[in-house]
Amino acid sequence: MASTGKSTKSIAGTFNPKGACVVIIRTEWNKDILDELEKGCQKILKKAGVKDVVVLEVPGAVEIPFAIKKYWDNTHKTSHKPHAFIALGTIIKGDTPHFAYVCNMVSNGISQLNLLLPVPTIFGVLTVNTKKQAIERIGGKHGHKGEEAADAALKMIQLSTHIYNLSI
Repeated sequence: MASTGKSTKSIAGTFNPKGACVVIIRTEWNKDILDELEKGCQKILKKAGVKDVVVLEVPGAVEIPFAIKKYWDNTHKTSHKPHAFIALGTIIKGDTPHFAYVCNMVSNGISQLNLLLPVPTIFGVLTVNTKKQAIERIGGKHGHKGEEAADAALKMIQLSTHIYNLSI
C-alpha cells in the first residue's frame, strides 16, 4: 500500500461504493493498536458510503491469508461476495528471528492472494520495531494506516470495476 500520508476525501468519477462489500480481517494481538486501525478503516468506508463491512478476527497475522481465502471460497458465489479484503495486524519485532518469519509469511500470503483472487487484498499490517512506532502509524506523524488501507481498498474496487466493467 503506497502512502501519501493523507486519505482521499472523495471518490472521483461515477464510482458508487455503496453496494460494495469490504471484509476486514484483523488479528487479536496488540488489540489497542488494532482497534485504532479498524476505527480508521471503518471511518473512511462509512464516509464513502460502504454499508456492507464484515469484520473477522484471527489469532495472529500468519492466519490472515488463510481466513481471507476461506472467506472468499465460501462467499464469492453468493450475494455477499466481497469486493475487497483489508488485512490488519501489527507485528512488533522482538529479540528472536520470529519477527522476520512472520512478516515474510504474511506478506507472501497476501501477495499470493492478490494474484489468485479476482478482488484486491490490501496490506494493512504494521511491521514495526517498537510499539511507539505502531502508535505513530495510527494517527501520529506517519498518518493513519487504517484510513490509508480503506482508501486503498476503495481505489482498488474502483479500478476493478473499470477494468472488468463490473457493477457493484
